[in-house]
Amino acid sequence: MDVVDQPSVSEERQSQVDAVLERFFTLSKNRAAAFGPQYVQLWETLEQNTTGGKRFRPKMVLTAYQALGGTDLEAAAYIGAAFELLHTALIVHDDVIDHDFVRRGVPNISGSYRDAAAAAGTSERVAEHSGISAAVIAGDLALFNSYRLIDRSGVADVTRARLLDVMDEALFASAAGELIDVDFQIATEVPRVDDILTMERLKTAVYSFEGPLQAGAILAGASEDVVHTLGDFGREIGIAYQLVDDLLGVFGLEEETGKTTIGDLREGKRTVLIAYATTTREWPEIEGLIGDPDLTDEGAARARSLLTSSGAKSFAEGLARYYANRGSARLAEPHIPPALRTELDPVADAVLGRVK
Repeated sequence: MDVVDQPSVSEERQSQVDAVLERFFTLSKNRAAAFGPQYVQLWETLEQNTTGGKRFRPKMVLTAYQALGGTDLEAAAYIGAAFELLHTALIVHDDVIDHDFVRRGVPNISGSYRDAAAAAGTSERVAEHSGISAAVIAGDLALFNSYRLIDRSGVADVTRARLLDVMDEALFASAAGELIDVDFQIATEVPRVDDILTMERLKTAVYSFEGPLQAGAILAGASEDVVHTLGDFGREIGIAYQLVDDLLGVFGLEEETGKTTIGDLREGKRTVLIAYATTTREWPEIEGLIGDPDLTDEGAARARSLLTSSGAKSFAEGLARYYANRGSARLAEPHIPPALRTELDPVADAVLGRVK
């Protein structure tokens, strides 16, 4: 094969994870067949909602693992797939919490089952209940089986126990962050910037960055210093990632992000953008725009303009750079091997590059 035709290391890693997930879903669908076609259909819908992502969390596992000298790529692919399935479970349940029926521009599990029920002639209320119920069940299946994939990785008992602890901490922290986020939505006061950063770290950074990086290091047999430092790096980069995600939720391009840029404004989502804006003179007008479920495109454009002129946008961008730089600085520790530093340094640039 010609050099230019060879798949990149990243593509090879993703294909290995894809193969693990394909085997998992094939076995699950075969098993489900004994319980009827409706159950097979649920597994098919869950599988569809697991595809199409960037496999970011498995990449973190495999990047750390290989850079630290790991060679059992089959085992690493199982651990990466476990974090991908955890991600699927959490976003399925998050969509239920947010009453969202679309993900990446297409119906999610809730939306698929809602639309099917509506097409069968049920009322809107019954159709939405059907969709949400199916999503809860599917999310439960994905959550439980994320742990099972670690069990099936074939790693030694001591290592498996440590990996399960990392997975447990990721889920435990994410649930805490999700609950804080739910509480934010009913609070009369907009939370402080620090409180929002804490929520975003717990809800997203731990399971997306800290956990996968540490899992890869543990699987590779790295020292405790390396495992700890990768957790620190993951925390800082994860916070930067979520800050950028919130910026894209308002200022991004829908054709690039696959997400609406008016939804967060209509929801009045509590983000660093909004928390900072409350301290500015533009806030009274901004407050009158956000949180309106009927916010028009013109109103959203005005809100974006005010968030920019108030300095909220530049503040959030600066904060993202600050946390990304803090993460990069952790990689300068002497116990971090050069190969690992070389692999992870571009991650910070990639996170920040999403808003360029």
